[in-house]
Amino acid sequence: MAGKKGQKKRVWSDDEKRIICEQTTTTGVSVAQVARRYSMNANLIFKWLKDPRFAPGSDYAAAQPEDGVVAFLPVEVREPLPVELTQTGAQPLSGAAISAHSVDITLSDGRRILVEGPTALSAVLGLVQGLMA
Repeated sequence: MAGKKGQKKRVWSDDEKRIICEQTTTTGVSVAQVARRYSMNANLIFKWLKDPRFAPGSDYAAAQPEDGVVAFLPVEVREPLPVELTQTGAQPLSGAAISAHSVDITLSDGRRILVEGPTALSAVLGLVQGLMA
């Protein structure tokens, strides 16, 4: 559905989004009321509230470095447990590539590394080993 003629698409800065989302936490104020205050659709505010960057009370902003410097995190790789892979009880697979559709690595501080799409597990292991070098 097209917007009204002559109106331009509004762009909200991250700070404005945080301020608008914060207003939804006031007792007795609904998301619809805040949306009307800014002449916007309430669904957009609900979308922002799901984003940890803008959700009130989220620790996302506190976890981000203020100076924009990115730091590496320590990663611990343990020896893999021996696992014998078989196809329906047949002989163990030899030389077969093991892959996954998504790989989710949860770090000790709760942050996650998510690799989506068909990915060879050997590539993920190589990535982790490369980070340790």
